Amino acid sequence: MNGRRPRFTTMLAASAVGVYLLVVAGATTSIADAVHACSTWPTCEGPILGDVGLAIAWTHRLLAAAVGALVVGAAVVGVRTGARRRVLGTLAVALALYPVQIALGAFVALNGAGAPFPGAHLATGMAIFAALVGALAWQLEAETGTDDETPVTETIEVPEIDDEPEGPPIGALSTRERITATAFAYFRLMKPRLMWLLCLVAAAGMALAAAHVATGPANPSLATSTILLTLGGGVLAIGASGTFNHVLERDIDKRMDRTSDRPIATHQLPVRNALAFGIALAVASLALFWQVNAIVAALGLAAILFYSVVYTLVLKPNTVQNTVIGGFAGSLPALIGWVAVTGSFDLPGLALAGIIFLWTPAHFYNLALAYKEDYAKGGFPMMPVVRGETETRKHIVYYLGATLIAAGVMVSITSLGALYTVTTALLGAVFLWAVVRLHRERTEQAAFRAFHASNAYLGALLIAIVVDALAV
Repeated sequence: MNGRRPRFTTMLAASAVGVYLLVVAGATTSIADAVHACSTWPTCEGPILGDVGLAIAWTHRLLAAAVGALVVGAAVVGVRTGARRRVLGTLAVALALYPVQIALGAFVALNGAGAPFPGAHLATGMAIFAALVGALAWQLEAETGTDDETPVTETIEVPEIDDEPEGPPIGALSTRERITATAFAYFRLMKPRLMWLLCLVAAAGMALAAAHVATGPANPSLATSTILLTLGGGVLAIGASGTFNHVLERDIDKRMDRTSDRPIATHQLPVRNALAFGIALAVASLALFWQVNAIVAALGLAAILFYSVVYTLVLKPNTVQNTVIGGFAGSLPALIGWVAVTGSFDLPGLALAGIIFLWTPAHFYNLALAYKEDYAKGGFPMMPVVRGETETRKHIVYYLGATLIAAGVMVSITSLGALYTVTTALLGAVFLWAVVRLHRERTEQAAFRAFHASNAYLGALLIAIVVDALAV
């Protein structure tokens, strides 16, 4: 394959982004209300200047026509370039559904937004987007995949943990240096780099819940104490989970370059002290969560146990699906934030947790690609180690598409506005661009670029949720 970017793949990616923008914009309440200002079809009557609703309606319809032409163009180019049958078949599904989507949009414009047509309009749009993402994933696999990868067996034996220290906890340091080094070692046990994102997930859950209950019969305020107790408990829970992970993987950490300098692996801290530290953090976390409500405390305990025991001891060393199932741990802060405000579960909170769950493989598989050899040395059956890099890259596209669909569903069941819509469409496009680049370049640098793009997408999306929800 030459260095020139294939036109067909570019058109597929652009078509997917265009369809996604149309769908999430159409599902956003403020934009949808403006679109409904035009009750005729296919054109809108009246002057555009001075009428924001008509201007938005015209923009939506012209964009729909342009994206439709792009999808048709992609299909033509695909046929002419001899794309694989399943790529063309999936693209044909998108082409067949597009007129259905147009018809549903026309019906809503002419007859109002009565159920079930807006829901059918959204579902059809998401089906078109899913078909385009599937076609893109398979086309990228055909263009950039290799058949010479030699995956290992799915279950790999992890070496036994050795409790014997290899040296003193801290070298010959002054008292002040020793205290500073020890304090920093305990801080590292808590995995602080994970805290900002997971706390942001909980904050988004709280903001979303506050906006949700504000429209219902009960209208409790988002108390400062609730925010502080929930985020404080979250920080301690993350710290406890990270500490237990360090303790349980201390011997394996020595085998991997990226973890060989961890505090317990290098015997900076005794295992007994680290374990006591983790237990203290867990107890303190649950004490704070309990002051919010019992369900939050139960979810906090579940998060600690799932990451520390289920993921670390059961999933991570034994199955290639460890990242997918392990995403449950990352999704729990969304539920914790929601339940902290409402005291119960509801659809928007579950939808936010679903976004995190689906985003996790699309995010972490990039890191697994970058550290493939390291994970193999550690004995972990990560997707690139077991199934190969080609399959891993394809699954990143799958889960990215699923994440964007879940984010689109969130629009339809909440009152989130234009900021959220623009964020998920724009940053989602950047994420997709980085993943396409990953397929093309297939380097460690490209994997890290996609990894950072995934962080940027979720971080910006969560901030948009907080701002949009609290601005309602």
